[in-house]
Amino acid sequence: MIVYKCKDSLEGVFTAIYKAYEDHCTPADTRITTVEESLLFAEIREVEADPVRAEKVSRTLRSKFGEENYYDLCLALSSYDEEKANAVYQTVALGLSGKIRPGHLLDNLANDFVNKTFKISKNAGREQHHFLGFLRFEELEDGILYGHITAKNHILTFLMPHFADRLPGENFVVYDAGHKVFGVHPKFQDWYMVSGAELGEEMEERLLSTEEENYQNLFRHFCKSITIEARENPALQRNMLPLRFRKDMVEFR
Repeated sequence: MIVYKCKDSLEGVFTAIYKAYEDHCTPADTRITTVEESLLFAEIREVEADPVRAEKVSRTLRSKFGEENYYDLCLALSSYDEEKANAVYQTVALGLSGKIRPGHLLDNLANDFVNKTFKISKNAGREQHHFLGFLRFEELEDGILYGHITAKNHILTFLMPHFADRLPGENFVVYDAGHKVFGVHPKFQDWYMVSGAELGEEMEERLLSTEEENYQNLFRHFCKSITIEARENPALQRNMLPLRFRKDMVEFR
C-alpha cells in the first residue's frame, strides 16, 4: 500500500492525485490522506502542494466530468470528514477508468467511495446553503461589514463569491471561527483569504456603528413583535433553523 500524505486543501489533494498517476500507482493499492496514518507495511509519501500540478488536475476533471461534477468534488474536499481525500481520489480514478458515463460521476452510489463522496459533498452543500440565508453582516465603526460564522466544513471559499457578487461596492469581512480563517473583500476588488486566530479576536472586539446598533435593536423588536405565542413550535423551529447557527445571528442574541 502506498499512502500519499498531503495538506488539507484543494491544491494539496489535487497535487497528490497528480503524483499518484505520475507514479503509475494502482488505485486499489493506493490511498490519499490529509491526516496522520499508521498502516502496517504501508509506504508513506509526503506531497507538497504544487499549484501547477493542481491546475492540471483541475482542468482534467472539468473536461472529463463537467462543471457540475467538478463542483461536487470540490464541495466534498471541503468536508471535515477525514476520509474525504481518499474517497475523492478513488471516485476520480473510477471515473477516469471509463466505467462511468461523462457527467454521471456521482450516480454510481453502489460503489462505496462514490457513495462516500456523494454524502460528504451533499453535507457540505447543505451547510453552505444554510449560511447563505443565516449569515448576518454588522456594520463596524469604520464602515466595514463584518460577518461571523462557525462552520463544520471548509465552505467559506464557496460563500465568498456569492456575497462578493451581491455586495461589490462594500468592504466586508467574513470570519469562520471554526477554522480561524477570513474571507476579505475590498470594494470593487477581488476577494481573498487570510488565516489567523489573533485577527479574529481583534475583529470581535471592534465596536459597532451607532446606526448598526439602532437597526439591530429594531430588528430584534420586530422579530419579537410578530411572534404568535399560541403558534410557537420549538421542534419545527429547530428543524428549520438548527441551534448551532443561532449564536451568530443578531435576532437570537
